[in-house]
Amino acid sequence: MTNSTLIVKEKDRLKQKLLLLGGKVEENFNRAVSSVENRDVDMADLVINTDRIIDNLEVDIEEECLKILALHQPVARDLRFIVTALKVNNDLERIDDHSVHIAQHALFFANKPIFKFPFDFTAMSAITRRMLKDSLDSLVDLDQNKAMSVRAMDDDVDDMNRAMYEACEKGMREHPEQISMYIHSMGISRTFERIADLSTNIAEDVIYLISGQIVRH
Repeated sequence: MTNSTLIVKEKDRLKQKLLLLGGKVEENFNRAVSSVENRDVDMADLVINTDRIIDNLEVDIEEECLKILALHQPVARDLRFIVTALKVNNDLERIDDHSVHIAQHALFFANKPIFKFPFDFTAMSAITRRMLKDSLDSLVDLDQNKAMSVRAMDDDVDDMNRAMYEACEKGMREHPEQISMYIHSMGISRTFERIADLSTNIAEDVIYLISGQIVRH
């Protein structure tokens, strides 16, 4: 069997593992959002407990990438794929860490009186969810247009996050007895913004994989 044939087989196996990781990360993020919306302690605990599974898969994928680099010394597009896989793998693991943070905030709110978030939770979670889904779809389909659309959505999340700070500052002044609620609200909004940034990173890595162009700046 030739080296090029081996690389094709290794790449196919690696891609399947990466897509498996992406699916698990997306599912855990959706659970985290649901745990906040429904004040669901069991769901939040499931998000937190799933993190170890995702961490182990991330380590397995990194080892697979390093093995391919060491044994096959890929070049050109094959090398770009491995580099992209390493970066996407890391970003997906970080997204899941942020999902855990959301679940931890959900545990806080679950035992508190109903509180109206000082930002549009539904809208912000929806656009963040779409960015994560579309970034993964762009990887599956090697769709550069979809990857570019993810980059465009990032500004919307940034704007929502900035507006949240102003709303929280106003709320803390007017309702100092609810400062802890506002602090946790800020944590959720910031986490959505970070997940959106990481989804944008994935989309930009897909553009690099397809075109060879670095578009981060």
